Amino acid sequence: MTPEAPHRPGSPRVAEGPRAPTPGRTARGGGVLRPPLADRANALHAGAWWLWALGLATAASRTTNPLLLALLVAVAGYVVAARRTDAPWARSYALFLKLGLLVIAVRLVFAAFLGSPIPGTSTLFTLPEVPLPEWAQGVRLGGRVTTEQLTFAFYDGMKLAALLICVGAANALANPARLLKSLPAALYELGVAVVVAMTFAPHFVADVARLRRARRLRGRDDRGPRALLQVGLPVLEGALERSVALAAAMDARGYGRTARLPRAVRVTTAALTLGGLLGVCAGTYGLLAASGAGYGLPVLALGAAAAAGGLWLGGRRAVRSRYRPDRFGPRAWLVAASGAAVGGLMIYANSYAPDALHPTVVPLTAPELPLWPAASCLLGLLPALVAPVPPGPREQRAPRTTEETAQ
Repeated sequence: MTPEAPHRPGSPRVAEGPRAPTPGRTARGGGVLRPPLADRANALHAGAWWLWALGLATAASRTTNPLLLALLVAVAGYVVAARRTDAPWARSYALFLKLGLLVIAVRLVFAAFLGSPIPGTSTLFTLPEVPLPEWAQGVRLGGRVTTEQLTFAFYDGMKLAALLICVGAANALANPARLLKSLPAALYELGVAVVVAMTFAPHFVADVARLRRARRLRGRDDRGPRALLQVGLPVLEGALERSVALAAAMDARGYGRTARLPRAVRVTTAALTLGGLLGVCAGTYGLLAASGAGYGLPVLALGAAAAAGGLWLGGRRAVRSRYRPDRFGPRAWLVAASGAAVGGLMIYANSYAPDALHPTVVPLTAPELPLWPAASCLLGLLPALVAPVPPGPREQRAPRTTEETAQ
């Protein structure tokens, strides 16, 4: 083996060859079946994560079977654990899990104290009942609590908790700044306002922590109303200075310029956008309702098409260019299609296995795990196989070689 030549101080190091990938991680380029290591060039589109999560949420809204709901939550949790980064927004998934448990607990408490429309014969316990006037008929406080009532409340609460957890998975996986950057041109001003608000919030928290630390170092109290006023004034002053500087920078770059369009185009844009959004709301309600899937899908498709046309016409007013736009690549299409497949197959399962998806509580029966709906839920694991792998701390701190820097 040829000995390595000594390195002269001050001279640049030159890589002898391509660096070997880190053990346990795939190469940066990846392959058809191997997900690549995520970077700025191949990061998954943020909209794909939301489409995948909305597909899982649609599936959760079409069943009250606790086994299927637990399976959907497990699928979402596994994908989050496999593809979550170290970004601040990625830590929100635990909060949604706790919120889901809180929803179940509140639903059970309400069912016990306020009653339930579900009749039951198996009495668990009896609470002291408060008599109510005649105009409050149908509502009770306390009284007999049955197993059927609590079971129905648990199924209902778990359904809502699964919806929240699926939304939390999208929050933990999708970069909010890149999602807002991908908004249509017609929503450019709204996206900029939200991005500015999201940018200033961390600065506000950092300023408060910095000033409180400075007060502690000077031996002053950092708690109480007096300390709050003495910390709040410098924070507001710094926020005002940043706002003025940002406004000057945006004005210098021509923010707010719009192109002149004929009145007919503006009226058509408003009509298409408003009508399309109303159609999307009506179609979504039809899909989520118990017996509205027949008309919900066509209305949703027509509303989405009308809203897309309105947004496209409205984007003609925005005179701007987009720097390095995110591409909806093949992997993003696979992730979005997996969520859509889970939601579509669960909607279809209501036509051939309604009893398995909605177990009865009167009479009380144990829920069973249906085979094909459960298999359709497992399609939601596809993002854990095709989405780019987020870099770990070692890859983030690793120095780039000469070839990688040149690329």
